[in-house]
Amino acid sequence: MSREDNISDKMDWVTAALYLAIVFIGWLNIYAVTYDETATRSIFDIHINSGRQLMFIAGSAIIIMAILIIDMRFYETFAYVIYGVIVFILLLMPIIGKEVAGNKSWLGIGSFGVQPSEFAKFATALAVAKFIGSVGFKMDNLRNQAILFILIGTPMILTLFLQSDTGTAMVFTVFVVVFFREGMSPFLIIVGVAAAVIFILTLLVNEYYLFTGIGIILVITILTGKKKFKRMALLTVGALIICGVIVSVDYVVNNVLKPHQRNRINALINPDADPLGYGWNVTQSKIAIGSGGFLGKGFLKGTQTKFDFVPEQSTDFIFCTIGEEHGWIGSLLTMTLFLALILRVMFLAERQKNRFARVYGYSVACIFFFHFAVNIGMTIGLFPVIGIPLPFFSYGGSSLWGFTVLLFILLKLDVHRMQVLQRL
Repeated sequence: MSREDNISDKMDWVTAALYLAIVFIGWLNIYAVTYDETATRSIFDIHINSGRQLMFIAGSAIIIMAILIIDMRFYETFAYVIYGVIVFILLLMPIIGKEVAGNKSWLGIGSFGVQPSEFAKFATALAVAKFIGSVGFKMDNLRNQAILFILIGTPMILTLFLQSDTGTAMVFTVFVVVFFREGMSPFLIIVGVAAAVIFILTLLVNEYYLFTGIGIILVITILTGKKKFKRMALLTVGALIICGVIVSVDYVVNNVLKPHQRNRINALINPDADPLGYGWNVTQSKIAIGSGGFLGKGFLKGTQTKFDFVPEQSTDFIFCTIGEEHGWIGSLLTMTLFLALILRVMFLAERQKNRFARVYGYSVACIFFFHFAVNIGMTIGLFPVIGIPLPFFSYGGSSLWGFTVLLFILLKLDVHRMQVLQRL
């Protein structure tokens, strides 16, 4: 094999090392969650989560080798096919899915199962990159924009309504940032941020105070500007739309959302209102993280962890173990590793020689950042508990494999970035 074809010579080993470090630290913390000093089980015991996670890690190694062996042109050529297969599986989940915790979101036999929605992320990233990278594509074309929103909206809607997986469905919204990077007007992002601010204010402030504030701002804006009818009409319509959004938010929260979804929002606003009920997860999570102090209690010494005060601590709340056992220093190190990985992915995306690879790379970075920010935000009460894993860290094969596929397809494309240039 020539040097040109030698993958190991061109592999970005910095990114691979960050991946291995995060996976290894995550595995140790999964063991810490289930550790029992009175038992004799080792970290390799397949009857506990750490042993099963090691099997998932071994599966990831096989997946990585397969990704690196496959011709890099496969991912672009068959992007729509991969996307279509995943969407078709999501459509069938209510029929063929295995019910877990009341939702049919798993495919499996017996105790083994995979969650197709985890793989929908990389499939959507490939499809979006394929479409944006197509010849003659222009981001300012309304038809192109409509197709892009259909591409991200289809798996999002299927995940939300057929599987009731709000967390995974929300992940697809980050593709809007990728669209902005590729030339879409920032208007949508501005509208999204404004809608989020209005949503939060509606939850925190009485709507009548909000209406009064909007009315005062409207009057001041009209009086201090040009007295043109068109301008005054647009400002009035805008104010009425905002008032309509406020009313609709209140209606949706109280009449559309399911009780457990309302509880998650209430826990975010005021977890102390019901510390033994809907506020339990967030309250115990913050206690666990805070109890670690500066240096932590030490590996396998976490009392909150050991006595199961925090539910779902191997998955959604795995960061609590870091905070309790390794303190502020351990938390900072963990967040630094994640941020370093995300920044490295962005660097790889920016140095790609064709649009497909670049768009795919930024999609990976945005997905990782969303999971990282929201998951850690959940544990410290900054975001509602929507049930999304911490990449490469939380327990679970589907999550680990899905994120591994996302990352190593990018590394495969990066290995051949100069060949792509020559081919173009």
